[in-house]
Amino acid sequence: MARALVIVDIQNDYFPGGRCELVGPEQAAERASAVLEGFRERGEPVFHVQHLWEGDDAEYLAPGTPGVEIHESVRPAAGEPVTQKAYPNSFRETDLEQKLRDAGVSDLVIAGMMTSMCVDATVRAAADLGFGCTVVHDACATLDLEFAGRQIPAASVHGAFLAALGDGYAAVAKADDV
Repeated sequence: MARALVIVDIQNDYFPGGRCELVGPEQAAERASAVLEGFRERGEPVFHVQHLWEGDDAEYLAPGTPGVEIHESVRPAAGEPVTQKAYPNSFRETDLEQKLRDAGVSDLVIAGMMTSMCVDATVRAAADLGFGCTVVHDACATLDLEFAGRQIPAASVHGAFLAALGDGYAAVAKADDV
Protein backbone atom coordinates (compact mmCIF):
# COMPACT_ATOMS: atom_id res chain seq x y z
CA MET A 1 0.00 0.00 0.00
CA ALA A 2 1.74 3.13 -1.20
CA ARG A 3 0.65 6.52 0.02
CA ALA A 4 1.20 9.93 -1.49
CA LEU A 5 0.79 13.51 -0.38
CA VAL A 6 -1.60 15.62 -2.44
CA ILE A 7 -1.35 19.37 -1.82
CA VAL A 8 -4.43 21.13 -3.15
CA ASP A 9 -4.37 24.80 -4.17
CA ILE A 10 -2.01 26.36 -1.63
CA GLN A 11 -1.69 29.41 -3.85
CA ASN A 12 -0.76 33.05 -3.28
CA ASP A 13 -4.25 34.53 -3.71
CA TYR A 14 -5.33 32.86 -0.44
CA PHE A 15 -2.71 34.71 1.63
CA PRO A 16 -2.70 38.29 2.98
CA GLY A 17 -2.72 40.71 0.07
CA GLY A 18 -4.22 38.08 -2.24
CA ARG A 19 -7.54 38.36 -4.02
CA CYS A 20 -9.32 35.81 -1.79
CA GLU A 21 -7.69 35.88 1.62
CA LEU A 22 -8.56 32.93 3.83
CA VAL A 23 -8.55 32.74 7.62
CA GLY A 24 -5.25 31.32 8.88
CA PRO A 25 -3.55 30.47 5.58
CA GLU A 26 -0.05 31.02 6.98
CA GLN A 27 -0.55 28.48 9.77
CA ALA A 28 -2.06 25.93 7.39
CA ALA A 29 0.78 26.39 4.91
CA GLU A 30 3.35 26.01 7.68
CA ARG A 31 1.81 22.67 8.71
CA ALA A 32 1.51 21.57 5.06
CA SER A 33 5.18 22.46 4.57
CA ALA A 34 6.13 20.27 7.55
CA VAL A 35 4.15 17.34 6.12
CA LEU A 36 5.72 17.95 2.71
CA GLU A 37 9.21 17.91 4.20
CA GLY A 38 8.47 14.60 5.92
CA PHE A 39 7.24 13.02 2.69
CA ARG A 40 10.31 14.24 0.85
CA GLU A 41 12.66 12.93 3.57
CA ARG A 42 11.01 9.50 3.43
CA GLY A 43 11.02 9.43 -0.38
CA GLU A 44 7.23 9.18 -0.53
CA PRO A 45 5.55 10.62 -3.62
CA VAL A 46 4.18 14.17 -3.65
CA PHE A 47 1.60 15.57 -6.05
CA HIS A 48 0.66 19.25 -6.33
CA VAL A 49 -2.64 20.64 -7.57
CA GLN A 50 -3.01 24.18 -8.89
CA HIS A 51 -6.35 25.81 -9.61
CA LEU A 52 -6.58 28.05 -12.68
CA TRP A 53 -9.68 30.20 -13.03
CA GLU A 54 -9.86 30.85 -16.76
CA GLY A 55 -11.94 33.61 -18.33
CA ASP A 56 -12.81 37.22 -17.80
CA ASP A 57 -14.93 36.40 -14.73
CA ALA A 58 -11.91 35.16 -12.72
CA GLU A 59 -12.20 36.75 -9.29
CA TYR A 60 -8.92 35.15 -8.18
CA LEU A 61 -6.44 32.44 -9.25
CA ALA A 62 -6.34 34.00 -12.72
CA PRO A 63 -3.67 32.66 -15.09
CA GLY A 64 -0.71 34.98 -15.47
CA THR A 65 -1.20 36.67 -12.10
CA PRO A 66 1.06 36.30 -9.05
CA GLY A 67 -1.94 35.01 -7.10
CA VAL A 68 -2.23 31.82 -9.14
CA GLU A 69 1.31 30.70 -8.27
CA ILE A 70 1.83 27.90 -5.75
CA HIS A 71 2.89 29.43 -2.44
CA GLU A 72 6.62 29.37 -1.71
CA SER A 73 6.10 27.31 1.47
CA VAL A 74 5.03 24.27 -0.59
CA ARG A 75 6.58 25.03 -3.96
CA PRO A 76 7.08 21.86 -6.04
CA ALA A 77 10.56 20.39 -6.15
CA ALA A 78 12.08 19.06 -9.36
CA GLY A 79 10.23 15.95 -10.45
CA GLU A 80 7.11 16.55 -8.33
CA PRO A 81 4.14 16.60 -10.69
CA VAL A 82 1.71 19.51 -10.81
CA THR A 83 -1.86 18.95 -11.97
CA GLN A 84 -3.74 22.03 -13.12
CA LYS A 85 -7.49 22.07 -12.68
CA ALA A 86 -10.49 24.25 -13.42
CA TYR A 87 -13.00 22.70 -10.98
CA PRO A 88 -13.08 22.17 -7.20
CA ASN A 89 -12.66 18.39 -7.65
CA SER A 90 -8.97 17.81 -8.44
CA PHE A 91 -9.87 14.69 -10.44
CA ARG A 92 -12.44 16.28 -12.75
CA GLU A 93 -11.06 16.60 -16.28
CA THR A 94 -7.45 16.19 -15.08
CA ASP A 95 -4.81 13.49 -15.20
CA LEU A 96 -4.40 13.29 -11.41
CA GLU A 97 -6.01 9.86 -11.05
CA GLN A 98 -3.81 8.44 -13.81
CA LYS A 99 -0.67 9.94 -12.26
CA LEU A 100 -1.55 8.38 -8.90
CA ARG A 101 -2.39 4.98 -10.40
CA ASP A 102 0.80 5.00 -12.49
CA ALA A 103 2.78 5.64 -9.27
CA GLY A 104 1.07 2.69 -7.54
CA VAL A 105 -0.61 4.92 -4.97
CA SER A 106 -3.53 3.53 -2.96
CA ASP A 107 -3.74 6.02 -0.08
CA LEU A 108 -3.75 9.80 -0.12
CA VAL A 109 -2.75 12.31 2.53
CA ILE A 110 -4.45 15.57 1.57
CA ALA A 111 -3.72 19.14 2.64
CA GLY A 112 -4.77 22.40 1.08
CA MET A 113 -7.19 25.19 0.49
CA MET A 114 -10.13 25.64 0.78
CA THR A 115 -11.44 23.08 3.25
CA SER A 116 -15.02 23.87 2.30
CA MET A 117 -14.54 23.68 -1.45
CA CYS A 118 -11.58 22.08 -3.23
CA VAL A 119 -10.33 19.96 -0.32
CA ASP A 120 -13.85 18.64 0.31
CA ALA A 121 -14.56 17.94 -3.38
CA THR A 122 -11.17 16.27 -3.88
CA VAL A 123 -11.45 14.02 -0.82
CA ARG A 124 -14.96 12.88 -1.72
CA ALA A 125 -13.93 12.14 -5.31
CA ALA A 126 -10.79 10.30 -4.19
CA ALA A 127 -12.81 8.12 -1.82
CA ASP A 128 -15.33 7.40 -4.57
CA LEU A 129 -12.41 6.33 -6.80
CA GLY A 130 -11.31 3.84 -4.14
CA PHE A 131 -8.38 5.71 -2.59
CA GLY A 132 -7.93 5.64 1.17
CA CYS A 133 -7.87 9.24 2.38
CA THR A 134 -6.44 11.14 5.32
CA VAL A 135 -7.08 14.88 5.58
CA VAL A 136 -4.49 16.89 7.50
CA HIS A 137 -6.84 19.24 9.32
CA ASP A 138 -4.26 21.74 10.53
CA ALA A 139 -2.76 21.95 7.02
CA CYS A 140 -6.03 23.22 5.53
CA ALA A 141 -7.73 26.62 5.65
CA THR A 142 -11.01 28.18 4.58
CA LEU A 143 -12.97 31.41 4.95
CA ASP A 144 -16.06 32.81 6.59
CA LEU A 145 -19.24 31.93 4.71
CA GLU A 146 -22.79 33.22 4.80
CA PHE A 147 -25.96 31.15 4.92
CA ALA A 148 -29.57 32.24 5.45
CA GLY A 149 -28.44 35.72 6.42
CA ARG A 150 -26.01 34.40 9.04
CA GLN A 151 -22.25 34.78 9.03
CA ILE A 152 -20.56 31.40 9.62
CA PRO A 153 -17.01 31.84 11.00
CA ALA A 154 -14.21 30.04 9.17
CA ALA A 155 -13.44 27.89 12.22
CA SER A 156 -17.02 26.60 12.19
CA VAL A 157 -16.99 26.05 8.43
CA HIS A 158 -13.66 24.20 8.71
CA GLY A 159 -14.91 22.07 11.60
CA ALA A 160 -18.20 21.18 9.96
CA PHE A 161 -16.58 20.09 6.71
CA LEU A 162 -13.91 18.05 8.47
CA ALA A 163 -16.50 16.42 10.72
CA ALA A 164 -18.50 15.45 7.64
CA LEU A 165 -15.43 14.08 5.82
CA GLY A 166 -14.42 12.17 8.94
CA ASP A 167 -17.81 10.50 8.99
CA GLY A 168 -17.15 8.04 6.19
CA TYR A 169 -14.86 9.63 3.61
CA ALA A 170 -11.51 10.07 5.33
CA ALA A 171 -9.45 9.85 8.46
CA VAL A 172 -8.83 13.32 9.86
CA ALA A 173 -5.41 13.82 11.45
CA LYS A 174 -3.04 16.59 12.47
CA ALA A 175 0.22 17.22 10.67
CA ASP A 176 2.35 15.77 13.46
CA ASP A 177 0.54 12.42 13.11
CA VAL A 178 1.14 11.84 9.41
